Amino acid sequence: MGLSLQNPQSLRSPRSGTRLRPVDLARAHGLSTQAVRNYEEAGILPAAARTPHGYRTYTPLHAGALRAFLALVPGHGHGTASAILRAVNEGAADEAFRLIDESHAQLLDDRRTLQAVERALRDLDPTAAVSAPAVSSLAGPGGVFIGPLAAKLGIRPATLRVWERAGLVRPRRDPRTGYRVYDEAAVRDARLTHQLRRGGHLLEQIAPLITQVRTAGGLEPLEATLRDWHDRLSARARSMLTGAAALEAYLRERG
Repeated sequence: MGLSLQNPQSLRSPRSGTRLRPVDLARAHGLSTQAVRNYEEAGILPAAARTPHGYRTYTPLHAGALRAFLALVPGHGHGTASAILRAVNEGAADEAFRLIDESHAQLLDDRRTLQAVERALRDLDPTAAVSAPAVSSLAGPGGVFIGPLAAKLGIRPATLRVWERAGLVRPRRDPRTGYRVYDEAAVRDARLTHQLRRGGHLLEQIAPLITQVRTAGGLEPLEATLRDWHDRLSARARSMLTGAAALEAYLRERG
């Protein structure tokens, strides 16, 4: 059941008296007739009239609702777009506006998270604690122990243990002593976690970012991920504008 928004120019005037079959509405929007029926049953479309033989008939107003829904999905997601159209069709426009506001607030929060990550990465001195010589100078060849690393970050060793339990930092254990030893990658993750915590981010918010750093193979390869993140946020914002225009047109059609 793909979502496709074509150009159904012939379905635009709700006052034209045009009656449309499910197949007309489906073809005009690149959908299956079952998808159209599903959208009606979900409240995304207003209830259809029925012929004496029980067949559904739609109007250009239904086409406007479908256009609005399909335009809202890329920016708000299927669930929120569905809830917005249901609210409008039930005469609860204020609820629809609240849902839109929540999506915009989430987008803003995502932008702030991206900015926090970029600030944290800028604040990481690539010549301090992430190179092998710098790490080795703290605890001999092979890494740094928990105490010196905690002192360098200005935190308690217990905090590093909390981060370890949350999966944010992965020290290895010294085979002779059992002590935690932080190699280059573990020190990098600890420093990034520290910066993000100082920015007010929760551990569960930091975890996927640390995963991205590990997947990218370090901080420098992460730059491509950050650019892609920027692009996706911009595309989402533009989709929200497109969706808002289609929804406004549908609200006008409803009168």
